[in-house]
Amino acid sequence: MLVIVCPHCGPRNSNEFSFLGERSSRPAVATTTPDEWRRYLYTKDNAAGSQLERWFHVSGCRRFLDVERDTVTNEIRSVRDVAEDAR
Repeated sequence: MLVIVCPHCGPRNSNEFSFLGERSSRPAVATTTPDEWRRYLYTKDNAAGSQLERWFHVSGCRRFLDVERDTVTNEIRSVRDVAEDAR
């Protein structure tokens, strides 16, 4: 079982969350090529090791979270509320 410590709700089973994928920088919509946009949408690194991911707490506070997780060990190193990072 993977436990995610939500900054608002405390430790929760990962079944309460929706995994939205690894984080990557969104290209500028006005200037990107169709190939660059396709790569952004569908091609992921899926590298072994530490990775920054976006999760949504569906069955809790309903907030978007950035989770730093080791893809080899499933160890969660940090969890941050996306809205707090924007401030």
